[in-house]
Amino acid sequence: MKYLIFIVLLVAVVITAGCVGGNIVPGVPSTPIPRIVNTTVVGTPTSTTSSGTDAFNEANTRYSQSVDLANAGNYEKALKAADDALALNVSHLVPVIQSNRAGILVMLGRNTEAITAADIALSSNDNLTTAFSIAYFNKGNALKNLGRIDEAKAAYANAYKLDNTLVPPI
Repeated sequence: MKYLIFIVLLVAVVITAGCVGGNIVPGVPSTPIPRIVNTTVVGTPTSTTSSGTDAFNEANTRYSQSVDLANAGNYEKALKAADDALALNVSHLVPVIQSNRAGILVMLGRNTEAITAADIALSSNDNLTTAFSIAYFNKGNALKNLGRIDEAKAAYANAYKLDNTLVPPI
């Protein structure tokens, strides 16, 4: 049985704990501040897991855990929770989860994987302005860390176009 899914994104962009942009030491590359999308997702279930639990609600719960863990600075556990949410195959949540994964992966120094996660989020055909802006910003952070400054500037510019509170750091 198919159900329509209505996703309402109530977005608050939060800065992950422990990342203070003012602590920049001259000559030492700074870690960019990742952006994590904290959303409330409301929808109708589309499937159930083998244990009978609603996959949509379970994926949303695991996604929310990943946000909380990232905000607490526990990036390894945050990544695991995000990956667990993705494993439930709820397609409507993939762009938001991948957008956040990009920020988590940047904090873990896994910049190439962060770019891939951001690109997956950006490949969605849904109208997800906030998720896209966060994906572009986190992609910019990963590109900057890899020394790909021109590409990073372009990613930051795309993020800023979608959300003018995401001021490019370079």
